[in-house]
Amino acid sequence: MKTYDFIIVGAGSAGCVLAERLSACGKYKVCLLEGGPKDNHWSIQLPLGVIGLMTNRALNWQYQSVQEASLNRRRVFNPRGKTLGGSSSINAMLYIRGQKEDYDHWAELGNPGWSFDEVLPYFKAMQHQERGPDDYHGTGGPLNVADSRSKLPVNEDFIQAAQQAGFPLNPDFNGPGQEGIGYYQVTQKDGYRCSAAKAFLTPHLGRKNLRVLTGVRVEKLQLSGKQVTGLSYLSKGKRYHIKAANEVLLSAGAFNSPQLLMLSGIGPENELKQHNIEVKHALEGVGQNLQDHVDVLVVNRHKRYDLLSFRPRAILWAIRESWKFIRERRGLLTSSVCESGGFIKSHPNISRPDLQFHFIPGAMDDHGRNRKMLLNYGIALHVCLLRPKSRGKVGLYGNKACLHPKIELNMLDDKEDMEKMTTAVKIAREVLAQSPLSDNNGQELIPGSQCQSDDDIRAFLQQKANTIYHPVGTCKMGQDKLAVVDASLKVHGLQGLRVVDASIMPTIISGNTNAPTMMIAAKAADMILQSHNS
Repeated sequence: MKTYDFIIVGAGSAGCVLAERLSACGKYKVCLLEGGPKDNHWSIQLPLGVIGLMTNRALNWQYQSVQEASLNRRRVFNPRGKTLGGSSSINAMLYIRGQKEDYDHWAELGNPGWSFDEVLPYFKAMQHQERGPDDYHGTGGPLNVADSRSKLPVNEDFIQAAQQAGFPLNPDFNGPGQEGIGYYQVTQKDGYRCSAAKAFLTPHLGRKNLRVLTGVRVEKLQLSGKQVTGLSYLSKGKRYHIKAANEVLLSAGAFNSPQLLMLSGIGPENELKQHNIEVKHALEGVGQNLQDHVDVLVVNRHKRYDLLSFRPRAILWAIRESWKFIRERRGLLTSSVCESGGFIKSHPNISRPDLQFHFIPGAMDDHGRNRKMLLNYGIALHVCLLRPKSRGKVGLYGNKACLHPKIELNMLDDKEDMEKMTTAVKIAREVLAQSPLSDNNGQELIPGSQCQSDDDIRAFLQQKANTIYHPVGTCKMGQDKLAVVDASLKVHGLQGLRVVDASIMPTIISGNTNAPTMMIAAKAADMILQSHNS
């Protein structure tokens, strides 16, 4: 049995940061385990390849939720990264920190050290902001943050239309204030994706004290009483056991971290007994408190041809655009697809933005998997609810690690969430109806002209509302009865085990979750090193 000082489960946004930070001093042996393959597929590195990654089974876990009672018994598609870099290797690369109040709220919930002023230095230290340093941005870090090198012309039309609708322009969503409309910054470098793997892991694969295993399936954690001592995993049909001299760190994400805890006998007693799993450590909060940003699309036909479409003029335009990439690493192939958007208030009298836009220069439906929609020249506007009140959970389908986690999103279960999303659809339509977008708009494809009353919109939401891929909260940080980890991310009641990923968020942050997840890992690494170096 091999022994490492630290074993990290999951080479996603958090795991890559942990592996780099914990192995950097050379003092500790670190083993990083990943269920997917290496990240050398072209569609990961080329930003526009994000379109194909939605349907790539080799690089995407492609989870499905249960039949959701609040969504007309629909199963909701939940893509998650299955490769080095995790979901940072298949996402749209948007760099968003969230709102100051998000982190201050974590601290108010009894989590010292997690206020905005305390986490901001980690965001700054991690990044290389191409615009240069200031009070909110840093330079010299491994994660490259850049302006889009594409900026398809219709994005400017969207930004002007949103301003016509009364929303302010904001050149930096990660600056002094988040509210407004503008261009997103992206985790790219020289026109290529800068995933967590590319930023933190790949440059250090030669370290003798860092071992990275891909294509392995972690089965369960090993416990001796209340001490986590290691784990077992499968690789090419063989079972291996490895031991952790210091700690095991779960960074498998909001779906897989709670699943692995439960498979190991750590979790709600009823859930474990139902699947004939011996209860090693009862912890009721494991898998509870699931949160995600509920989202919906409004889609219009559009007269422009410089859009993402399978129509002849659009294809010819795309071919011409590809030459920009060959010559100067710019143009369509560097597009994140959702280059512009913003953060707005559902009502003027609330204190901070509670809705987010992602604008798409193409007719999009069903996560881009409905390819027939791309036979249209069209545009689409995502609108999502930033702080939903609905809560779901993650459970098990059985006691085998090969089974997918049981995901119950429970989106729009809360009445207030439904009302805010009804308002959100109206606001999205209002923006799309403004000039200059309206000058080229044709028929509304989704939800369609027949959808007018509030009841119509609610029915539409039940039929079409979806995830925007930000699951968090299932191993939440805190001191209450559903808390799984404390403020140092140690699992309550156990030794030698921490959870370090988006699952520890007690409440979801107001924006895209990739950058905050990397921040969580950087802060956790400092706490881990401090506890073992002292």
